[in-house]
Amino acid sequence: MSSATTAARPGVPAQARASQARPARERLVAPGMDPVDAAIDQAARTLHLPTIRDGYEDAVESALRERSTYKQFLADLLGIEVAHREERRKLRLVREANFSRPKRIEDFDYHANPNVSPEQINTLCAPGWVHAGQPLCLIGDSGTGKSHLLIGIGTAIAEAGLKVRYTTAANLVNELAEAADDRQLTKVMARYGRCDLLCLDELGYLDLDKAGAKLLFQIFTDREERRAIAIASNAPFSEWNRTFSDPRLCSAIVDRLTYQAHIIETGTESFRLLTTTTQRRKK
Repeated sequence: MSSATTAARPGVPAQARASQARPARERLVAPGMDPVDAAIDQAARTLHLPTIRDGYEDAVESALRERSTYKQFLADLLGIEVAHREERRKLRLVREANFSRPKRIEDFDYHANPNVSPEQINTLCAPGWVHAGQPLCLIGDSGTGKSHLLIGIGTAIAEAGLKVRYTTAANLVNELAEAADDRQLTKVMARYGRCDLLCLDELGYLDLDKAGAKLLFQIFTDREERRAIAIASNAPFSEWNRTFSDPRLCSAIVDRLTYQAHIIETGTESFRLLTTTTQRRKK
């Protein structure tokens, strides 16, 4: 519709007609804002490019100093957006993993626990074993670093771009039991089944009744050789019959968690207790 036609429309105030007649680019300009800056800001918002929107001026200054070509400037600007988007994705995946506390493998003290091999842990921080659907079992007494390793490895896998979920065995069994009571078990099982890696902490700390053990068995069976699972337990496999009282069920669970598994024994000496004792002696 032309401006003349618009002006002729009855009932349209003159100010509104003038606004409708303005070019689209002019309407983007905020009071006191350079029209070019306003156009860049609006385009970046429309295209969901927040890093470019917030940092293009610095990129322009850098390009001028470096005397970059137009193509190089565009490549650098897009590269910054991609890098920041990837960083935001990593943070989101780690947050969605629901770790109980932040732990990183870089902070693990291998000198305090020589039972743990840095080479093996570094290999497990790469997602190859997760893509292969292999289990990871961390076995050892309390205070030997199992949870630190479980969360640290899980964090590394999430930062590699995979979906990770952390929970304790008790919380998982309770969630599954409540879902079964509400006839939502299939839905909850499917949600856990979509995770590339399930990190299950504190397996063996509590005795499970037959119903709880069967629910946990369904999780293990659903993930067998298809989706990776990592568990941390304070009990050796020979003592799992205390947690899973049914001998056949216990044997089946151990069989699924150890087939083609990475098994790390963190030992029996608590380096948390050793650290506390050493600090007291220094005082």
